[in-house]
Amino acid sequence: MMKVLAKMGISTLASYKGAQIFEALGLSSEVIEKCFAGTPSRVEGATFEMLARDSLRLHELAFPSAEAVALPNPGDYHWRKGGEIHLNDPLAIAKLQEAARANSVAAYKEYSKRIQELNKACNLRGILKFKDSAIKVPLDMVEPASEIVKRFCTGAMSYGSISLEAHSTLAVAMNKIGGRSNTGEGGEQPSRMEPFSDGTRNPKRSAIKQVASGRFGVSSYYLTNADELQIKMAQGAKPGEGGELPGHKVIGDIAVTRNSTAGVGLISPPPHHDIYSIEDLAQLIHDLKNANPGARISVKLVSEAGVGVIASGVVKGHADHVLISGHDGGTGASRWTGIKNAGLPWELGLAETHQTLVANNLRGRTVLQTDGQLKTGRDVAVAALLGAEEFGFSTAPLITLGCIMMRKCHKNTCPVGIATQDPVLREKFAGEPEHVINFFFMLAEELREIMSGLGFRTLNEMVGRADMLEVDRDVVKNNEKLENIDLSLLLRPAADIRPGAAQYCVEKQDHGLDMALDNKLITLSKPALEKGLPVYIETPICNVNRAVGTMLSHEVTKRYNLAGLPKDSIHVKLDGSAGQSLGAFLCPGITLELEGDSNDYVGKGLSGGKIVVYPPKGSLFDPKENIVIGNVALYGAISGEAYFNGMAAERFCVRNSGATAVVEGVGDHGCEYMTGGTVVVLGKTGRNFAAGMSGGIAYVLDIDGKFHSRCNPELVDLDRVEEEEDIMTLRMTIQQHQRNTNSQLAKEVLADFDDLLPKFIKVFPRDYKRVLASMKSQSAAKEVAEKMVKETEDQDEVELNPKDAFNELKKLAAASVNDKSIQIEP
Repeated sequence: MMKVLAKMGISTLASYKGAQIFEALGLSSEVIEKCFAGTPSRVEGATFEMLARDSLRLHELAFPSAEAVALPNPGDYHWRKGGEIHLNDPLAIAKLQEAARANSVAAYKEYSKRIQELNKACNLRGILKFKDSAIKVPLDMVEPASEIVKRFCTGAMSYGSISLEAHSTLAVAMNKIGGRSNTGEGGEQPSRMEPFSDGTRNPKRSAIKQVASGRFGVSSYYLTNADELQIKMAQGAKPGEGGELPGHKVIGDIAVTRNSTAGVGLISPPPHHDIYSIEDLAQLIHDLKNANPGARISVKLVSEAGVGVIASGVVKGHADHVLISGHDGGTGASRWTGIKNAGLPWELGLAETHQTLVANNLRGRTVLQTDGQLKTGRDVAVAALLGAEEFGFSTAPLITLGCIMMRKCHKNTCPVGIATQDPVLREKFAGEPEHVINFFFMLAEELREIMSGLGFRTLNEMVGRADMLEVDRDVVKNNEKLENIDLSLLLRPAADIRPGAAQYCVEKQDHGLDMALDNKLITLSKPALEKGLPVYIETPICNVNRAVGTMLSHEVTKRYNLAGLPKDSIHVKLDGSAGQSLGAFLCPGITLELEGDSNDYVGKGLSGGKIVVYPPKGSLFDPKENIVIGNVALYGAISGEAYFNGMAAERFCVRNSGATAVVEGVGDHGCEYMTGGTVVVLGKTGRNFAAGMSGGIAYVLDIDGKFHSRCNPELVDLDRVEEEEDIMTLRMTIQQHQRNTNSQLAKEVLADFDDLLPKFIKVFPRDYKRVLASMKSQSAAKEVAEKMVKETEDQDEVELNPKDAFNELKKLAAASVNDKSIQIEP
């Protein structure tokens, strides 16, 4: 129950009671009125008599009248013969893999037939059928498969949840057919984004880059190398439950790509950190459009009652693309707690969204996509008729690559090398891009046959034509619970709601980039952009100037890639009050110096640049007692520096993974979910400091001695600043702050540094401490080993017993960090 409360953002039992945070699926009106008054229910279903018979049947299983050896396995999570029906049963998996690997149309038809049999028992689309059309179109006049496959995407499966081999194979396949692969929230290695020497695009580059709440690895370089940027507002297969990567999967290059510490588990919290309202979402859409003006901006929503209204707000916020994700799937990371009783079928959310957008005359301004166990051309046809233009696939492409649905994704023991980081198991990966390509083309050809029979020449003609669907009475009559099912809301043609309104995307969103201050900055920065020469720019700024420096960073990154320009190559001196997202995704080589103050999201996704903010000269107020930057500063920062002469509001440095920042006081939730970097707070903090902090270090000047009560101790230890390395880092960082901002407080702290040092508290995540200690142990052991080898080489007759030497090294290494629990692997 606590898990559900947490997922829904409910903090007290009183708020949970009576909240009705669910929708009923498959219950009749009489049951709803009697037991769940006021609960949304759109499809009707089982009566009290049917529910009673179910209870008696279950009782018979538990207390059988005849003797029984054991309770049957219901097959809730794994397929079991005679258990619950699974779309991915052994026959379907075998036929799909045969079709994909041998490019066998006959095997694909058997697979499609099997899926439709299973759909009839599992899904809303299974109880629908196509109406007979008076008009048929010859197959050769239907849109070719080569065009249809360009509407296909692979789902957001992160590098880390699945292996590098699986992740990059999907990218290669989708790039070959003109579709799109999705990075997921785990970032993407820079090497996969680098173009070849002849300028051609790297085939392993994913076209869709996801920006999740956790902001793993989101840099200017990552955003610049995308055709689509997707904001994950919510989880699809596990609504409300943030993604989680266990520590044993955060190894090697995965930790580097995510800008985190190897071996430390990662949490992607629900998106409560930079998106509190539709205005905040609109700001993030604007930020990302500035970060890559050529990419379309997508927002991922999940199927739920009321999602149509949410989607309308998203489109008004200038999203170019909206994804309605169904409750099925969750390949690679879903926990079992998020698989059952969470989310709704995409059919309900998609139909509602399409109808609502048409009713508000917004449908023509956005592309609508859906996903959630789409498996056949028939599935895609139903999705198109309910309003989708594009279609996402996750589980099916992985099955073509070898997935056998062992349901061990979260345990790192996938036997076919897909959902694992174990190098031994990864060697078993046998998938090829051609397997995915074969599947998509066979699916597209099946879709073309359906389009031909329904009289549609193009997919655009098909979008939103729900009038071509009806309930299949042959399916309904074989299941008593479906006798009174009502899908009229699902099948209501949107064209009847608002005649003449566009049914699919016909115009582009106006993001207002022509009014951005960055256009002026880019023009003035030409010497730096074209020749690498340093430039200095002075300009006034006011709070309508949003995302200043972001489009300029994109121009630098396009030309100079990940490295950017040398430090301070472009120095922009701003005077006034900056709008939201000052310096968002600021790349190496750019310095923004603001004399004044700024709104929320300063340095969001800072990617190597430098931001300096200080009050106007001659100000009469005390900076350390006044806020100079707004909420959520340095959210998801990757690298770079930031110096703020004054206080920051709430959620300072949330998910910082590498930036160095100095501030003179912060509000609540400072350094939340931080995974790296260094933060110095020369003043008071608000409550809940360091919640979820798994990496990096914070130094807090605790003048009043009350910091312990304001810090969240769940994952961190509070230590004195005693080690020479810490003292040096702290002093140098404050010196840089004083040099950049001319802070009076910094001067006072440095002048009395030795006396104030005992008042500094080092906030040190326990897992991070353990990993660093282990690294020190490894280093100490290596030094001892090298010394012993040297001594052995000097004495030819001495024989070194490896076992004795290793035991000696373990003792020495553990003693070097005073931690006997550390295990040094041989």
